[in-house]
Amino acid sequence: MAGLKEELLKAIWHAFTALDLDRSGKVSKSQLKVLSHNLCTVLNVPHDPVALEEHFRDDDEGPVSNQGYMPYLNKFILEKVQGNFDKVEFNRMCWTLCARKNTAKSPLVISEDEAFKVWVIFNFLSEDKYPLIIVPEEIEYLLKKLTEAMGAGWQQEQFDHYKISLNTNQEGLSVWELIDLIGSGQFSKGMDKQTVSMAINEVFNELILDVLKQGYMLKKGHRRKNWTERWFVLRPNIISYYMSEDLKDKKGDIILDDNCCVESLPDKDGKKCLFLIKCLDKTFEISASDKKKKQEWIQAIQTTVNLLRLGSPPPHKEARQKRKELREKLLAEQEELERQMKELQIANENKQQELERVRKQLEEAAARASEEEKKRLQTQMELQDRFSSELEREKMVRQQMEEKVAQKSSELEQYLQRVCELEEMYKQLQGALEDEKQARQDEETVRKLQARLLEEESRKRAELEKWHLQQQQTIQMTEAEKQELENQRIIKERALQVAMQQLEQLELERKQALEQYEGVKKKLEMAANNTKSWKDKVAHHEGLIRLIEPGSKNPHLITNWGPAAFTEAELEQREKSWKGKKVTSE
Repeated sequence: MAGLKEELLKAIWHAFTALDLDRSGKVSKSQLKVLSHNLCTVLNVPHDPVALEEHFRDDDEGPVSNQGYMPYLNKFILEKVQGNFDKVEFNRMCWTLCARKNTAKSPLVISEDEAFKVWVIFNFLSEDKYPLIIVPEEIEYLLKKLTEAMGAGWQQEQFDHYKISLNTNQEGLSVWELIDLIGSGQFSKGMDKQTVSMAINEVFNELILDVLKQGYMLKKGHRRKNWTERWFVLRPNIISYYMSEDLKDKKGDIILDDNCCVESLPDKDGKKCLFLIKCLDKTFEISASDKKKKQEWIQAIQTTVNLLRLGSPPPHKEARQKRKELREKLLAEQEELERQMKELQIANENKQQELERVRKQLEEAAARASEEEKKRLQTQMELQDRFSSELEREKMVRQQMEEKVAQKSSELEQYLQRVCELEEMYKQLQGALEDEKQARQDEETVRKLQARLLEEESRKRAELEKWHLQQQQTIQMTEAEKQELENQRIIKERALQVAMQQLEQLELERKQALEQYEGVKKKLEMAANNTKSWKDKVAHHEGLIRLIEPGSKNPHLITNWGPAAFTEAELEQREKSWKGKKVTSE
């Protein structure tokens, strides 16, 4: 029921977006009332004008907008839909509301009715998000179906060029762009309008009306036992047959369920290519136009019954679901790759920030070392200046120091102490130089760490490329499996042809055996007649035969072996006759 609701919402979305907006940018109440009334009519839902007026009352909170209309649409219309409505009529109503405003003015090779069918097919194949679009994969699927229906070859290279020409920022086509694409004849060059129209109608019947197969065949009547030509239409759970392919005069239905089966029949009564459809209450004998059609119908009906037994949807809906799941899987994988790339990018940025922090620390350490070097040089200059001044002062007072040797000795000791202090300061300067060297080694270690991180990032990129190649190999394996299935189908068709030839040989041998049986039967009849004639002659000659006449009403004699063949009167007469013969002989 959720799938039906989503299909209805897509068509209603087109009709709603085509309504005119007022000056405030909203859809007028009158247009929404008309739309709601039309939807209730085509969907066979009871119309509730009181609820409609209550929902669209004239106040400041009146929900006359897209968001406000959806609650009413879900509660009073869509939740009451039972499925007993004409889908084509519903889509036709929504198409009428939106087509005139959106169809292109340029001439197209398809008619308005064919554009309507393309519009309905778009709603079936489009993604379940709004605004509605059809992705390139579904466009390729639809164009392939149309090309196959037209009997032409698929041009993959042409479609690849078309995909490249699409806007890179565009995820797919809108319905009106799809109609322009098919109506322009870009992928149906060399085909007349009638061929294109028949192809669109065939794809519409399959995808929208769930027509799995259709065509003319002969059907044997249940009462008169006569054969009449009917147009048969196979759907997922029913086979309908009509007077003609315009589907106006319906003659009956064959309800399919998991108890039905289809069997091939031999040719009889001048009818060929026979097969039998067995249901619980009835059995239907049908004659196809040729052996190929017969096999196609048997296979299609058997496939439909198998799907009913498994509870599976029709093949085109199941294929659409698989394509959608594959796209979702690829999208999830792509999102996972993007997430991993983002995590790698964040990790890389964190590493870059850490490296920047280490670089700043190194720069600060280098600045501190430079400042300490400047201080050391300044201290050294000060010491040199002080030493120079002291030397000058010493020269000036050297003459006076001879008188004051003791005083000079103490000054000499002070001088030696100062020299020791200078040596200590020199050692401190050497320690600072060692610290600078260690800082440079730390910088080199950080550079190696950065190179290792870059190498790890390149390895991660190689792994991502490997995953991409694995995906491409998986796609190629899928194509190989499709080719293998095609080869198996060809082998089965050849085996079927061999079986049909053997069946024809067995039929010929059966006819020959029947002719031999007729000859032997005639000989047995002649032999039986001769034997009967011989027995009659022998019985007449020996006097053992007598005519079978109505018996007398007298009671019959009973012997040890059962009732006697004559009465008591007959026995007495025979005894008299025997006695007379005995006397005569004596």
